Amino acid sequence: MQQQPDTAVTKWVVILAWIAGFGLVTFVFAELLESQFNPNRSPSSSMIGNRVEVVLEQNRQGHYVASGTINNVPVVFLIDTGATDVAIPAHMGEILGLTPGRQAYAQTANGIVTVAETMIDEISLGGITMKNVAANLNPGMREQKILLGMSFLRQVEFSQKDKTLILRTL
Repeated sequence: MQQQPDTAVTKWVVILAWIAGFGLVTFVFAELLESQFNPNRSPSSSMIGNRVEVVLEQNRQGHYVASGTINNVPVVFLIDTGATDVAIPAHMGEILGLTPGRQAYAQTANGIVTVAETMIDEISLGGITMKNVAANLNPGMREQKILLGMSFLRQVEFSQKDKTLILRTL
C-alpha cells in the first residue's frame, strides 16, 4: 500500500519555492536597473603626471551618476554643472555629519527654496578628494542622490567626449 504525499506540506514547499524564485528575480533585476542608472559605482581613477583623472560613463538617461563619499559615508552623486554648490537632501545631513548653518535661498528647477548652508569636511569621487567644500541642505530634495555642483567641480578640470566625462585635478 502506497502513502499519498501530504498535500499541505507539498503546497507549502511549492509556495516557498515561488517566493524564493520571485526574490531571486527581483534581486537580479534590481541589480541590473541600478547598474543602468549608475554605471560608475566604482569610478576608475588614474594618475596622469601628478594629476588624478576620473573617467565617468553616461547612464541610459544621458546623466553622469557616480558613487563616492561624503565624510567617509558612501553616497551617489548626480553631476550637475547648473548647481552652484553641492546640494544634499536635508534628511541626509545628520547621516553625513553635516551641521546646518545660515539659512539662504536657492533657485532650483522647482523654484526658489530655503536651504541651510553647510561645509563638507571631505568629499571624494574616485581618486579625487577635496576638503572644506561648500554645500547646502535642501529640504525639497526627497531622494538619496546628491547634486555634485560647482563648489566641487570648479576645483577640477572637466571635459566631455562622446558619452564620457573626464575630471582631472588642477
